[in-house]
Amino acid sequence: MLRDSTVDNNSMPFKPSFRQGAILTITAMIVVGGVSVYTIGKLQTQQTKTVPKPEVIIPEIKTLTALGRLEPKGKLVKVSAPTSVQENRLGQLLVKEGSRVRAGQVIAILDSKGRLEADITKADQQVKIARANLAKVKAGAKSGEIAAQKAAVARLQAQLVGDRAAQQDVVIRLQAQLEGDKAAQQATIESIEAEVRNAEVEYGRYQQLNNEGAISRSTFDSKRLAMETTQKKRNEAKAILQRIDATGKRQISEAQAVLTRIVATGNKQISEAKATLEKIAEVRPVDVQAAQAEVTDAIAAVNQAKEKLKQIYVLSPEDGEVIEIYTRPGEVVSNNGIVEIGQTSKMYAVAEVYQTDISKVRPGQKVKITSTSLPKALYGSVDWISSKVRRQNIINTDPSENIDAKIVEVYIILNKPSSEIASIFSNLQIETQIEL
Repeated sequence: MLRDSTVDNNSMPFKPSFRQGAILTITAMIVVGGVSVYTIGKLQTQQTKTVPKPEVIIPEIKTLTALGRLEPKGKLVKVSAPTSVQENRLGQLLVKEGSRVRAGQVIAILDSKGRLEADITKADQQVKIARANLAKVKAGAKSGEIAAQKAAVARLQAQLVGDRAAQQDVVIRLQAQLEGDKAAQQATIESIEAEVRNAEVEYGRYQQLNNEGAISRSTFDSKRLAMETTQKKRNEAKAILQRIDATGKRQISEAQAVLTRIVATGNKQISEAKATLEKIAEVRPVDVQAAQAEVTDAIAAVNQAKEKLKQIYVLSPEDGEVIEIYTRPGEVVSNNGIVEIGQTSKMYAVAEVYQTDISKVRPGQKVKITSTSLPKALYGSVDWISSKVRRQNIINTDPSENIDAKIVEVYIILNKPSSEIASIFSNLQIETQIEL
């Protein structure tokens, strides 16, 4: 009993001691792990706070790029002939491409010079005639003039009677000819009608024989052909009759119209001759005034002819250079005019700036102009800005470019060295860089 009790006392304290050690070990491991995790997390947090994030720097835009073109001051001017001059055919061209011209200089002469000079000569003669008539009116009519005018009236009356009688004979002859032609053609139709009836009877008889088999088919066909031929002949004869009737009536109508015109013209001439007779029979103040008005009108016609002559000289509207010739001597002036002139001594670059960017542009800004066709870059400054929004005219080769973009034209005046280089490059497409 004592041994058993001893053994039990020695073995019972061992089990609790082992479990406590295991628990302590696990607890220590958990504590150490937690401290480690906390320490690593704290270090990472400190590192995250101490490393600065990179800053994004947006570069400042210092230039504005736009496509454009070169052109002389005042644009290119197409010089044409006055629209009031008829037959605008060029006679002489006094300039060539590259020629320097002055404002008011004659650069071309139209080929109507000779005709217009002849018009002036004729108008001068009309002035002389009007003045002579005025002098005659003031001097009064002579008995011989009155007798001569009476004879002129009688001659016109006799001429009217003769012309009217002759034309009436023409009308009567045409009417008789029409009736005769119609009668002859009607007789021809009646003769053909008899042939048609005979052929139709013959055809009917042979048709019955053909049905009975008494004749050959060819004999029957010949009879039918004969009938159809005479019928066609009859129709043609009737058509000829209608044509004869229409032609004859038209000729008679024309002859009657001529007769009416002869009578009207003759009566008008007789009335004018009688009026002249009455006018020369008495000198009245009103006649003198009328003659004086004719003189004034004739002088005005001379002045008008001289003004027309001035219009054949084509003048340069401004100082500049002849850029291109559109019409050569002997050619009719085209819609492009005769020549194109530009003030190439002072060149401009016209930039097409998008309407969304135009607020950034101001007069005085410096501009650089480039192009593959230019020997070197050109320089200038913004002179003025158009107040009109337009559709873009100059586009690049980029297929994604918006060809319907709205732009505002900015006019850039080139400095003197650049202007001299650009003077031979009018309308050249360029690229502009405007300093903002």
